[in-house]
Amino acid sequence: MRMPSGFRFVLRTEGGILRGSELMRAPYGLEIIESCLACPHREDRLFCNLPPPAVQKLAAITSAAAYPKGATLFVEGQSPRGVFVLCSGKVKLSTSSADGRSLILRISESGEVLGLPATVTGKPYELTADVIEPTQANFISRQDFLLFLREHGEAALRVAQQLGETYHSAISEMRNIGLSHSAAEKLARFLLELSPRDNKAESEITATLTLTHEEIAQTIGASRETVTRLFSDFKKKQLVQVKGSTVIIKNKAGLESLLTLH
Repeated sequence: MRMPSGFRFVLRTEGGILRGSELMRAPYGLEIIESCLACPHREDRLFCNLPPPAVQKLAAITSAAAYPKGATLFVEGQSPRGVFVLCSGKVKLSTSSADGRSLILRISESGEVLGLPATVTGKPYELTADVIEPTQANFISRQDFLLFLREHGEAALRVAQQLGETYHSAISEMRNIGLSHSAAEKLARFLLELSPRDNKAESEITATLTLTHEEIAQTIGASRETVTRLFSDFKKKQLVQVKGSTVIIKNKAGLESLLTLH
């Protein structure tokens, strides 16, 4: 069976993940969460915040794995092997056209379950999932996952909630790309969405930029050259400042003035 690139299995026992210094030595600088039972973030995450019996069963069917930047979890069109619970790191979800053009639909955050629609329906993965920073993504086979949902109604409800949120996110992205009047508006909206939601009143906002200009272009439906030119223009107008992977929004009101949709 073909494994995703960068895939590393960690052995499981009936009660959960097998512990051991050799197996759980943290690769790629990650702090590996050995078991769902010991996860400190469970209560903050939609799918993981489940009753104790469900969490215990989840730990028993989950294989922990760590991935480097550039690894691929699954590929568009591939038969669904199962889901990946994103414990830490970030994964970009993209689709491609027949002529090779790519569109990044969104960047997944910690706590999301990747590959849900395909795993539930049995249809091929509709997107490609690529790791963009060192990541822990725990794997659950399709057979185990579907049986788990049948046995634990609360988990099935959480899956339905995430599918709903994913749907609304996709609609929002299509609206932003399809109805924005210019590439400048699309980039401004992209940068504003990077800013933490609790920093609305601050004049300068700092955020981490994990995507290249090419990947940003694929996210907003523009060319790489256009994105590079717009960043230069935004810098000249003192709207933003970029230092390596850090972007500083110096004039949030100025970026917001470029938006025509509210």
